[in-house]
Amino acid sequence: MRRVLDLCAIAMNREIARYSSFLSDREQTLALAALNREGCEEYSFDGGYPFAERRVLCIEPAGACGFSPIACVRMECLHVQDIPGHKDYLGAVLGLGLDRSSIGDIVLDPNAPGTAYVFALEPAAELICSELTGVGRCSVHTERFYDHIPVQEPERVRQSATVSSLRADAVLAAMLRCSRGQASALVRGGRLEINHVAVSNPHAPVYQGDLFTVRGSGRFRLEEIGGKSKKDRQFITFFQY
Repeated sequence: MRRVLDLCAIAMNREIARYSSFLSDREQTLALAALNREGCEEYSFDGGYPFAERRVLCIEPAGACGFSPIACVRMECLHVQDIPGHKDYLGAVLGLGLDRSSIGDIVLDPNAPGTAYVFALEPAAELICSELTGVGRCSVHTERFYDHIPVQEPERVRQSATVSSLRADAVLAAMLRCSRGQASALVRGGRLEINHVAVSNPHAPVYQGDLFTVRGSGRFRLEEIGGKSKKDRQFITFFQY
C-alpha cells in the first residue's frame, strides 16, 4: 500500500485531491488500515454507483477541488444471439490491453439482456468507446453514459444458526451446512480467508462483522452474534453475498 501512503502525503501536504486506481475488496481493506495508521481522515471510496465492489480511493482535503476519475460506458449488443455474460464483457474489455486496475464493476442491465455498464477510469473509458466493437459473438455499440444505471441493492437472505463455539470451523460449517470435519478440512486446505487474510487454523476465533471468503463456495458475512441457547450453543446470524 505504498502507493496509498504516497497519495495521502501528497494530498495532505499540497491540499490537492488525489485518486487511486480501482481497488479490490482486499486492497480496500489494506488501504483503510494504512490510512488509519497515518491519521488520514479526508478520504472516501467510490465505485461510480451504490453497492459497487471495486472502488477508487478518493483523498480530498478540505478546500481541494477534485473531479471524479470514474466514467461509465454503456455496451449494447446490436444483434443478440448468445447473450454475453459478465466474463464475456470483462474479457472483451481487457482484450483491448487495459489493466484490470483501470476497470471497476461491470453491471448487466436486468431489464435489457445484451446491455451492460462498465465503470472505468477516464482514459480506459475513452479507449473502450473508440475501440471495442464486439463482445463474444455479438457486435456492440458503446457510448458514455451519464445517468443512473438500472441497478438494485442485492437481495441478501439472512440466515440463523447455532454453533458450539465461535471458531472458524464451527461457524464455517454452519454457513456451508456441512459437518465440522468437512469445514475443518477446507480451512486446513487453504480454502478460507477471513477479512481477506488466509486462515489455516480451524480453531481461529471469529468475530461479529467478519467476512468469510471460501474459495469455490462464495462469500459470507457473520452479521450478528446473539445469546446462547439452553444447550449452551451460540446463536449467529449471517448472509451470503
